[in-house]
Amino acid sequence: MKKRVNKYPKAFRLMALKRMKNCESVSALAEELGIHLKVLYHWKNQLKAMEGGTEDSPIGGLHKQVGELKRLLAEKTLEVDFFKGALQKIEARRQGSSSSGETASMTRSGK
Repeated sequence: MKKRVNKYPKAFRLMALKRMKNCESVSALAEELGIHLKVLYHWKNQLKAMEGGTEDSPIGGLHKQVGELKRLLAEKTLEVDFFKGALQKIEARRQGSSSSGETASMTRSGK
């Protein structure tokens, strides 16, 4: 069985959906574009499923916010890991260089 290839390019479908949001008559738009009304609604449902809802809907806005929060959390986790590693290196240097607790003596150069 052959897989059906989309008849319309993605740019065309997105343009149609954008116009669909602001048009008064979806059936008139479908007729103008030369496609069936059900096709427009099918594209709309596909887009909504891919995006996890629309940004206009409360759920779509929440999905967007959760994604942003996950990204920020990942950034902060990387920062914390970096600073933990830097702090461990500093502590290791301090322990290695001053094991007796005294300051290191310096030799004077003879002039």
